[in-house]
Amino acid sequence: MSANQENKDQDQQNSNQQNPNQENPNQQEQTENTYPYDLNLKGKKAVVLGVANQRSIAWAIAKALGQCGVQVALNYQNERLGKWVLPLAQTIQSPLCLPCDLNDHTQVKTFFETIQQEMGEIDFLIHSVAFARIDDLKAPLWQIDLEGFEIAMKSSAYSLIEVVKFAYPMMKTQGAVIAMSYLGAHRAVPNYGIMGPAKAALEAEIRYLAVELGEKGIRVNGISAGPIKTLAAAGIPQFREMLARVAEMSPIRRNVTQEEVANTAMFLLSPLSSGITGQVIYVDGGVSVVGG
Repeated sequence: MSANQENKDQDQQNSNQQNPNQENPNQQEQTENTYPYDLNLKGKKAVVLGVANQRSIAWAIAKALGQCGVQVALNYQNERLGKWVLPLAQTIQSPLCLPCDLNDHTQVKTFFETIQQEMGEIDFLIHSVAFARIDDLKAPLWQIDLEGFEIAMKSSAYSLIEVVKFAYPMMKTQGAVIAMSYLGAHRAVPNYGIMGPAKAALEAEIRYLAVELGEKGIRVNGISAGPIKTLAAAGIPQFREMLARVAEMSPIRRNVTQEEVANTAMFLLSPLSSGITGQVIYVDGGVSVVGG
């Protein structure tokens, strides 16, 4: 689940491109090609959007891709998040890690122009980006003002359309797109507020994009992950209580991990899922099937 890219900075600062090799407070060891399954992805190219730090679901996916020999380009929303993302990019030998606020059309355009210039065609696009104002997560839906509605929808739903618009022309046939969703798209989840309708819109987009991009052989799917302790989740009121409640409800009696979500993403990007598109796969320990 995400509530920003993964955490929208209210300052809306534009940041300059930085070198992934620069010194940073978040030091990481070099990631080895140690993914436990051979998915035949070596040499592929991916763009992963939404890494905020080492706990991000987007990072778990990017790391798994890197371990499989995939070239992974990353973005960071602003200079503050860049201090965490740039050293992570170094551990997977990312060819590009650039500033890009997905709510800024000019930055998105520049980002993908640079991707095309430096990487050429790409195979995969991962969207793990969402945001809503904290007050709009707490408030009843009927009290949300137009500004709050537009912020949540633009950040969490329209941003997928925006990036596909730029990525599609450079995507190879048989490519794949994945977007991250949450159970709140289908159920009224406490303290999820406007993000529920935003995720519902995102899932509708997944279905439409699957039909529209399928002609080129590009598959579009979503992953609905259970609650996971990430930087984004820190903005959700009473999140610890949510984690405890979900673990108790789950048929496997625990919460899921970033790595489990990443494993599902790897499946959806690999030839093993060649017949799957337009679907939202639940990785929530079975909570979505439990009644009451």
